[in-house]
Amino acid sequence: MLRFVEEIILLLLRDDDGRFVHVPSWSLDYAVAGGVLMDLAMEYRIDTDLENLMLLDATPVGDSLLDPTLAEIQAGEPNNTRYWVEHTAERAYTIREEALSRLVAHGILERQEDRFMWVFRSRRYPIVDGKAEREVKLRIMGVLFSDEIPDPRDVMIICLADACGIFKEMLTRRELERASERIAQVRRLDLIGQAISRAINDIEVSVAASVQGHMY
Repeated sequence: MLRFVEEIILLLLRDDDGRFVHVPSWSLDYAVAGGVLMDLAMEYRIDTDLENLMLLDATPVGDSLLDPTLAEIQAGEPNNTRYWVEHTAERAYTIREEALSRLVAHGILERQEDRFMWVFRSRRYPIVDGKAEREVKLRIMGVLFSDEIPDPRDVMIICLADACGIFKEMLTRRELERASERIAQVRRLDLIGQAISRAINDIEVSVAASVQGHMY
C-alpha cells in the first residue's frame, strides 16, 4: 500500500508534463508533514484531537518515511498537532525525495533526465490485498463529484489537500464551486484529518499575519 505522502505526490503531479502543480512551497511541505502524521495515526502509533497529539505506541513501523518522525515524537516533550506539523515539515524535502524514489522503484513513476520531470508508468497501484486500486486522482475526483461513500484514507487525503490549498490548483473555478459543499461534508467525517487540517490552517493564519505585520 502506498503511504499518504506518496499519494499526495501523485495527486500533485500533472499528467501532461510530469511537473508538480503550482502550489506554494509551504503547502507542499505541510502536505508532506500531514501525510506522515496521518500514516502514523493509521498505524496506531499516535492519536490526535483538535488540539493535542498523543503517542500511543513507540514501536517502529519499519518504514523510513515514518520512523524518524515517530522517534522524534517519542524523544520530545508532549506537544500539540501544530508543533509536529511544523517540525516534520522541516524535513519535507528529504521525505518527498525518498517518496519519489520509492514511486520509481515501484514502477509507478519514471524519472526523466530533468530531475523535476516524471512520467507515469503505472496508472493503477497495488494495495495490501493484491487487488488493483484506482489511481489517487480518479478516487478523489470520484468522491468529490458523486455521493459514493469515501474510504477513510480518501477522507484523510481530502482533508489534507483542502487544508493545503491543493484543490485550488487541481480544479477549475467552476469545479471547485461544485465540489465545495462536498469537500466540507467529507472533512467532517474524520477527526484526525480535522485535527491536522486545523493545525495547518492555524499555521497559515500565523504566517499571513506575520507577513502583513512586516509590511507596516
